[in-house]
Amino acid sequence: MIRAMKWWDIETVAAIDAEVFGATAWTPESFWGELARDDRYYVVDGDPVRGYAGLWLSPPDADVQTIAVAPAAQGGGLGAALLQNLIDHARSQECRRLHLEVKAGNPAQDMYERFGFRVVRVRERYYPDFTDAVVMGLEL
Repeated sequence: MIRAMKWWDIETVAAIDAEVFGATAWTPESFWGELARDDRYYVVDGDPVRGYAGLWLSPPDADVQTIAVAPAAQGGGLGAALLQNLIDHARSQECRRLHLEVKAGNPAQDMYERFGFRVVRVRERYYPDFTDAVVMGLEL
């Protein structure tokens, strides 16, 4: 069941973030800051939490801030369910475009393409390990 992220989810979400993103993981304070903003929308799935996703709303645009599924829960469609929830929410807020950034080579890029996201541009050597960032967009 996908539901709104609450402050009591932050510890678990930060642990998943560290497991999935390693050195580029967000701190718990970063998640606190995101939850405090009116222009953000964050959700979690599961009890216990197995995945989470967040959106920055700036109609007519929205940006996927983050999306991650605990490694033990990957491959079962949870990432797709979280992404669909973000897309539906962006549409409900009258957004017409949705953007995201994904590390080149991340298997999630295939999922984004299945949802209709297309490559907008590549930011070369963007990440600390000099991997490119792929910026993708979806017309809503």
